[in-house]
Amino acid sequence: MLILTNFIRFPENWTASSGLSGQALMFQKAGDFLRHSRQADLVIVNCDVDLILKLCVLYLLFPWLRRPILGHDIVLRRPMTVRTRFVTVFKRALLRRVDHFSLHFTNLEGYQRYWGIGPDRASYLPSKPNIRYRYEYKVGPEGEYVLCFGRSERDYDTFFRAMEQMPDLPGAIPPPDFEQFQKHATRFSRSLDALPKNVRVLEDDGSVESLIHIVEKARLVILPIVSSRIAPSGIGTYLNAMLMGKCVITSHGVATTDVLTHGEALLVDPEDPGALAAMIRRAWNDDALRLQTAETGRRYSESCGGEPELRQRVLDRALEKLLPPGVANRSPAPAKSHAD
Repeated sequence: MLILTNFIRFPENWTASSGLSGQALMFQKAGDFLRHSRQADLVIVNCDVDLILKLCVLYLLFPWLRRPILGHDIVLRRPMTVRTRFVTVFKRALLRRVDHFSLHFTNLEGYQRYWGIGPDRASYLPSKPNIRYRYEYKVGPEGEYVLCFGRSERDYDTFFRAMEQMPDLPGAIPPPDFEQFQKHATRFSRSLDALPKNVRVLEDDGSVESLIHIVEKARLVILPIVSSRIAPSGIGTYLNAMLMGKCVITSHGVATTDVLTHGEALLVDPEDPGALAAMIRRAWNDDALRLQTAETGRRYSESCGGEPELRQRVLDRALEKLLPPGVANRSPAPAKSHAD
């Protein structure tokens, strides 16, 4: 059995949890997928909206080469302008040709309304902390500042207004990347010389190691998210922070309210600086709350594994949803041994 995928480091020789095994070829361009589709059994597209749309077009033009498609972690935004609403009509029609989506959230209200993707074609898979197994990091709940960071649909404006209500607490942010903020609909409307006096800009060379060091020195990690989101924002960020033993405060919404249901993080209403300030103050002063939240979050993040475990989950879900009934759950032959 042959899988075509763009999933980086996907095993060339894979074994599903059921014992079913096969091979995988990895490509980044839609044309390469098409050229190898005749020999393939199914396709997995990871985190690439453009690639999955191009494949849908090619399979529409060459239907005899079409193979079942699983779109994993395909992040779609709410259409906000006349142009994006117009384009959405065509994208939505193409996305109907994707057989199944595995997503890191369960609240599909926005996806169903704007993109026609509901529970009949989508299912939940836990994400993973990106630094697990790949980088060195220290685990501990203590730190010296309230850290807000990230670039996707973050709401720095609300964080700044919250910190202005607590001039005695030290806040911090990494150097802002305004080009990326604009691209990813992040709100950061202030100039650097207009930041609250208790919020400093940290040194950051842009490396993962530098970001890990920044998080290690945080007492609280804040991820305020804009209220208009319909897809996840900051899952990898909050899982990394949790893995490092930090108490996370984030906004109610997709991939938080529907996923973090057992006290893994402290949740507040989005775009409400008063509520955010009150929660920051409470967590800063209440050691029992901060430590319990950090420990619950750490255990949850560790349970998600890392990249190998996520790849295994995606593989198993693709076989389950895209193969004929019974094939994905076929038991291995008794004489054949399969490594974990």
